[in-house]
Amino acid sequence: MTTTSPAALDTAQLSYLVAEDLKIAASLLYQAYFDDPLFMELFQADKADYEKRLRAAIREELAAFWEAAQPMVGVFDGESLVGVACLTRPGKSFGPGRYWHWRLKMLLTAGYVSTRQLLEKEALIQAAMPENDYHMLAFIAVHPRYQQQGWGDVLVRAARQLLEEDKTSAGIAVYITQSHYLPLFEQHGYRKVTSVRVGSIVGELLFAERESAATAANEENTHGI
Repeated sequence: MTTTSPAALDTAQLSYLVAEDLKIAASLLYQAYFDDPLFMELFQADKADYEKRLRAAIREELAAFWEAAQPMVGVFDGESLVGVACLTRPGKSFGPGRYWHWRLKMLLTAGYVSTRQLLEKEALIQAAMPENDYHMLAFIAVHPRYQQQGWGDVLVRAARQLLEEDKTSAGIAVYITQSHYLPLFEQHGYRKVTSVRVGSIVGELLFAERESAATAANEENTHGI
């Protein structure tokens, strides 16, 4: 997948990540989620080596995405990767039922408590979703120097494009724990499903229906009038 961004970001290009991009992608995600209250709780920011556990977890997550061929898209300013979005395709095989070698690596790097809490978070979100077949926007990040310039908007649009290309998916879900990110998703058609508490953190679970599915539903309702 290769495309160009809106005219306001003439230098931006979107493409799937390749193996050589994963190290930079991990750095972008680390910067984005370092101060996220959910990740601070999951990986015990109040204890020593929080940075080490978070880096290890992000590294293993990206490795799992790569190995499972889950979609990871990057936005580039010329040759520089400045933003990344990671999604999971429909199906439960990549959720709380993670394969054993991912669990083992996470246990060895992030620790037992963090691994257990991460799996519990995924189970809670999955249980709260009314849909069974949907994409999950698991990670999204933009380099600090490029924030507030529309690059995040490009990534959200790219996620919607991936969704529209997969007819097995009902839509995209995203779990938001920082309220200032809500407007970005709401302006792209994401609506609140419910609030979900993970440990002491309460976040908003949002869902954007696949546009073609929404259009079909509207047409069916119209014909029924």
